[in-house]
Amino acid sequence: MKRARIVVEGYVQGVGFRWFAARTAERLHLTGWVRNRADGSVESVVEGESDSVHAYIAELRRGPSSATVTDLDLIEGEYRGEFDRFRIA
Repeated sequence: MKRARIVVEGYVQGVGFRWFAARTAERLHLTGWVRNRADGSVESVVEGESDSVHAYIAELRRGPSSATVTDLDLIEGEYRGEFDRFRIA
Protein backbone atom coordinates (compact mmCIF):
# COMPACT_ATOMS: atom_id res chain seq x y z
CA MET A 1 0.00 0.00 0.00
CA LYS A 2 1.19 3.48 -0.86
CA ARG A 3 0.29 7.16 -0.64
CA ALA A 4 1.17 9.88 -3.14
CA ARG A 5 0.75 13.64 -3.34
CA ILE A 6 0.79 14.90 -6.91
CA VAL A 7 0.76 18.45 -8.28
CA VAL A 8 0.14 18.69 -12.02
CA GLU A 9 1.05 21.87 -13.90
CA GLY A 10 0.20 23.09 -17.36
CA TYR A 11 -3.15 23.70 -19.05
CA VAL A 12 -5.04 21.59 -16.49
CA GLN A 13 -7.93 23.75 -15.25
CA GLY A 14 -11.18 24.17 -17.13
CA VAL A 15 -10.53 21.04 -19.19
CA GLY A 16 -12.15 18.30 -17.06
CA PHE A 17 -8.90 17.30 -15.38
CA ARG A 18 -10.43 16.75 -11.94
CA TRP A 19 -13.19 14.56 -13.40
CA PHE A 20 -10.56 12.62 -15.36
CA ALA A 21 -8.55 12.13 -12.15
CA ALA A 22 -11.64 11.03 -10.20
CA ARG A 23 -12.74 8.50 -12.84
CA THR A 24 -9.18 7.14 -13.01
CA ALA A 25 -8.90 6.85 -9.22
CA GLU A 26 -12.25 5.09 -8.97
CA ARG A 27 -11.34 2.66 -11.77
CA LEU A 28 -8.09 1.85 -9.93
CA HIS A 29 -9.86 1.54 -6.53
CA LEU A 30 -7.92 4.41 -4.97
CA THR A 31 -9.08 6.74 -2.22
CA GLY A 32 -8.19 10.41 -1.68
CA TRP A 33 -9.02 13.69 -3.38
CA VAL A 34 -8.26 16.08 -6.23
CA ARG A 35 -8.62 19.89 -6.34
CA ASN A 36 -7.76 22.95 -8.36
CA ARG A 37 -5.15 25.26 -6.85
CA ALA A 38 -5.09 29.04 -7.05
CA ASP A 39 -1.85 28.96 -9.08
CA GLY A 40 -3.58 27.10 -11.95
CA SER A 41 -2.25 23.65 -11.09
CA VAL A 42 -4.20 20.59 -9.93
CA GLU A 43 -3.30 18.77 -6.71
CA SER A 44 -4.23 15.24 -5.72
CA VAL A 45 -3.56 12.91 -2.81
CA VAL A 46 -4.25 9.21 -3.31
CA GLU A 47 -3.86 6.01 -1.34
CA GLY A 48 -4.13 2.39 -2.36
CA GLU A 49 -2.26 -0.56 -3.83
CA SER A 50 1.21 0.46 -5.00
CA ASP A 51 0.64 -0.65 -8.62
CA SER A 52 -2.63 1.30 -8.75
CA VAL A 53 -1.00 4.45 -7.36
CA HIS A 54 1.73 4.21 -10.01
CA ALA A 55 -0.87 3.67 -12.75
CA TYR A 56 -2.78 6.75 -11.50
CA ILE A 57 0.39 8.86 -11.63
CA ALA A 58 1.06 7.69 -15.19
CA GLU A 59 -2.49 8.66 -16.21
CA LEU A 60 -2.14 12.12 -14.62
CA ARG A 61 1.12 12.67 -16.54
CA ARG A 62 -0.90 12.18 -19.73
CA GLY A 63 -4.16 13.84 -18.59
CA PRO A 64 -7.36 14.07 -20.63
CA SER A 65 -7.04 14.91 -24.32
CA SER A 66 -8.13 18.52 -23.68
CA ALA A 67 -5.26 19.13 -21.19
CA THR A 68 -1.57 19.85 -21.65
CA VAL A 69 0.59 18.62 -18.77
CA THR A 70 3.94 20.42 -18.57
CA ASP A 71 5.19 19.22 -15.18
CA LEU A 72 4.26 16.80 -12.41
CA ASP A 73 5.61 17.05 -8.86
CA LEU A 74 5.37 13.83 -6.88
CA ILE A 75 5.89 12.99 -3.22
CA GLU A 76 5.37 9.33 -2.31
CA GLY A 77 4.78 8.28 1.26
CA GLU A 78 3.53 5.67 3.66
CA TYR A 79 -0.07 4.52 3.43
CA ARG A 80 -2.18 6.07 6.23
CA GLY A 81 -5.67 4.69 5.52
CA GLU A 82 -6.95 8.24 5.86
CA PHE A 83 -9.73 8.16 3.23
CA ASP A 84 -12.83 6.02 2.66
CA ARG A 85 -13.45 7.15 -0.95
CA PHE A 86 -12.16 9.45 -3.66
CA ARG A 87 -13.66 12.93 -3.95
CA ILE A 88 -13.34 16.12 -5.94
CA ALA A 89 -12.60 18.94 -3.50
